[in-house]
This record gives sequence, structure tokens and C-alpha cells, in this order.
Amino acid sequence: MEQFEHEPGGELSKLRRRLPIGIQTFRKIRDSGCYYVDKTPYIKRLVNNGTCFFLSRPRRFGKSLFLDTLKEAFEGNRKLFEGLAIHDSWDWSVNNPVVRLSFGRGDFTDPDGLKGTVNAQLFSIERITGVKAGYIGLPEADRFALLLEELHRHTGRRVVVLVDEYDKPILDALDTPEQAKANRNFLRGMYAVIKDVDAHVRFVFLTGVSKFSKVSLFSGLNNLEDITLSPAFSSVCGFTEDDLGRVFSTELEGLDRERVREWYNGYSWLGPEKVYNPYDVLTLLRKRMFEAHWFETGTPTFLVDMLMRRGVSTATLDDTLTTTELLSSFDVDYIATEALLFQTGYLTITGTQRQGHDMLYRLDYPNLEVRRSLNKALLQQLVGPEAFNTAITSNLIGILQNGDTGSLHKTFEAFFAGIPYQWHTTGKASNYESYYATVFHICFATLGVDIITEDSTSRGRVDLTVQTPKRIWLFEFKVVEEHPTGEAMRQLQNRGYADKYRIHGVPIHLVAIEFSRKTRNIAAYRTTTL
Repeated sequence: MEQFEHEPGGELSKLRRRLPIGIQTFRKIRDSGCYYVDKTPYIKRLVNNGTCFFLSRPRRFGKSLFLDTLKEAFEGNRKLFEGLAIHDSWDWSVNNPVVRLSFGRGDFTDPDGLKGTVNAQLFSIERITGVKAGYIGLPEADRFALLLEELHRHTGRRVVVLVDEYDKPILDALDTPEQAKANRNFLRGMYAVIKDVDAHVRFVFLTGVSKFSKVSLFSGLNNLEDITLSPAFSSVCGFTEDDLGRVFSTELEGLDRERVREWYNGYSWLGPEKVYNPYDVLTLLRKRMFEAHWFETGTPTFLVDMLMRRGVSTATLDDTLTTTELLSSFDVDYIATEALLFQTGYLTITGTQRQGHDMLYRLDYPNLEVRRSLNKALLQQLVGPEAFNTAITSNLIGILQNGDTGSLHKTFEAFFAGIPYQWHTTGKASNYESYYATVFHICFATLGVDIITEDSTSRGRVDLTVQTPKRIWLFEFKVVEEHPTGEAMRQLQNRGYADKYRIHGVPIHLVAIEFSRKTRNIAAYRTTTL
């Protein structure tokens, strides 16, 4: 945690506007005089380019707020848009009826939970609009279809359909695959209705975290255009650098802008610039503290559990290459690791490259918050809660910066000794082929220092490179049956791994560590400083 000292009663405490933390209602933001980053140009762009859209973004990225902004525009609430880009270019004389379904709340692990949520929302819409479709005894999909038809007939205008968190009933039930499949099949029928009654529908917009394949969920909605990776809509959610400077300049006074970028910027969906997580920015501006604001609001446990079950080391997540198919591969039966981490916001696109006829996407952590926090969560799972208390000591960064090789040895020796015996015997550690090296990698990743896994040189690859502003550390790891062999240090020296870094003119520490399978700890620790 890093803290910015904020003097009570100072200039920064006199906020010109309210910070809309957690507010997902456009009307409330406008009526309450909150800061608002104008996303209305995207509304006009959407309407001019089609009628049926889908957008995937991580949680707390402003999807619900954008959906509510769409609702107010289509309902013709012109006053709310005064001073915004769309105000003078929207036809306010046409007010469309809006049907908005949200799956943000509900117990979707209950066999009747999803049906109950849908019926309650349809009943609420019927009550508010005064339109009833004679639904007694009908399945929910048929009731939905009749409601859309009746609203069109009753108002003389086609209906706008907005669906928020369309995938949450499936994601919430992933631990019980049969229920997740039941929810998926139910939603497939609901979403197919939209295409079936197309004559009564003016505009459709669905949002969620994941992108389930059209075959599994959207087979009946084949006119749905996915704008998730459309450069034209890459900033439809989130804040750009320009947004921060233009809207929040007063609030940013006194904050290190480079540190703000390092912590919270970096998300990319193939647009011309990267975006910030809006929840992080707003919370930072209120608390004036650099913390894992977004990560700590609810990283899904199934994500960490799945990475552990699959033996995915975070060392392999740096600079990952994947295809469009894998990024879009998300279903109850199998969730590709890359797709899960990308769609939930723990990896982002950092570049593209063409390979034959295929486009490959390069993935990496978006920022320091995610890199540190995800590694910390995995480390706790990997070594167990007891050892985790000593895993990241308050002086570990100081040890690296000062070149204190002896203290580094003692710190990790005590750490591995603290891992409970049963944690090894239950197979937690055996899930990783390079378990000990993985633990080292994750420990350093939680500190936010620059690390390179399998660092390539002209004569081979170093297991782990750690760089601080004034020092470079090169680690080589070996696992021995019981007694040390000295092979790790010989490899570091004989292959000249340090040569590529001599140009930096800073001390280079060679660290050779051999782990004993028998003692489950460091069997040999040798260092040389160049």
C-alpha cells in the first residue's frame, strides 16, 4: 500500500463535484452534480452503425452506467444530456419504450432462481408501463416475446432491449456445472426471442464480462454484432488519459500522474490508446492511496481455483500469445485460461502480430495493481495461509535494493520452512513442475519489481531475472534429491548469463539455489557479485 498525504481542509478537499463511486444510474449522476466522463458520442455511433450489439468488459468498468445512459437517451430525457456531445444531434421527439433486464442480483445456483429473477423483472416492466401480455401459464421466453409485441402495439414505437450482466447466471453457477448448463439453456431461449420478434425491436445492447460462443448461447441471435475488440468502441467504457486531464484535473493535483498510470492504466481492446479502470481512478481520488481498489472488490474465487487446478504459473502469463478463437472461447464445458483472464480483466492486449492468415494477440498484465494482486492471491493458495504471513516481508524490497544476499537467503529459507508439511502431501505443490521457482517468481511479482522469466541470452536462458534501479539479480534454480551439486552456479558462470547486463554499469548478483526434494527447503544457496 502506498499513501498520498492529503491535508484536511486543504485546497484538494474542496471538491468541485461529487465523485460518482458505485453510482450506475445516469440520472443520479447528472442530478447530483457528479463528475461525468461523456460517453454519449458512442450512442450516436452505435445507432448509426447497426441495431444489435454485444460488449464484453471486466466488472466495474462502467457497463451498467453506459446501459443506463442508453436507456435515458432512447426514452427522450433531453434535459439530462444538456452540455453533452449528443444533446444537439439526437432526435428527442421520438421516445422508444425500453425493456431493461439486469442479472446483477439473484441466487442463480438455485434451480428456480433465474426464472424467479426474470419473472420479477418482467412483472415490474408490465406494472410500470401498464402493458400486460396475458402471460398466465406461459414460459418466460414466450412472456418476454409477448411483452415486446404489446409494447410496440401500445406505444406505436419499436422497443429498445437492454440486457446487463447477461452472463452472470452462468458464471455464478460454474461450481455446479449442471445448474450452469440449465441457466445457459434458459438464457438461450430468452435471447432467441429478440431475433424472433425483430419487427418489434428498435435496438439491442447486451453487456457482460464473458463472451460465450454463439453456438452455446447466441445461436438464435445471429445478427448480434460483437464490438468488444472494435477499435471504434475501445474506450466506450473506462477512462482515457485525455478524460483524466480534462474531467479530473482538479482532483489529480498533488498526485504523481506517472504512478497513477503505473497502477491503474494499461487496459486495451485494440483502440488507439489504453484506458484506466474507472473504479480504481474514482476510489484513488477519494482515498488518495495507491491500493488494489478494483481487485479487492471481489476477485472471483473460481478464477484462482481454476489456475491452481490447471497448474498455471503466473510466470507463464507474461507476454502470452493467443488467437482470436481462444480469446472468444468461453463455455460451461471448457473455459480457455487465456479467455478467462482476458475477459475478466487480469490480462489485456499489448500488441498483435500476424502469423500466416491468423492474427495473434499478445497478452500481459494491464498494470501494477493486477500484477501484484493476482500473484499475491495465487501465492496464498500455493503455499497455504500459514506460510503466506511470512511470504512478503516488509524489508524484501530493501534487501533487493541494497544487495543484501545473506538476508535474502534467510528470508526465503524461513518462508519455505513455514509451509505446512500437509500442504506438500496433499498435492498442492506437486501441481507445479517448477514449484520452488514459481514461488520465487510470484514473491517478486507481488513486490512490483521488474522480472523476466526464462530470460534469453546468446548461450541459454536464465530462470529468473529481477531488476531494481541500481542492481540486477540473476537466479538459477535446481531441484536435487538431497545433497547439493553446485550445478546451478556453474551454469550461471559458464554460460555467461551476466554478459548482456554488464553494459548497465550496476552490480550484478548471481544467485544459485538448489532445493532438496527430501527437506522441501533450500539445500544450497550460493551467490557471486560482479
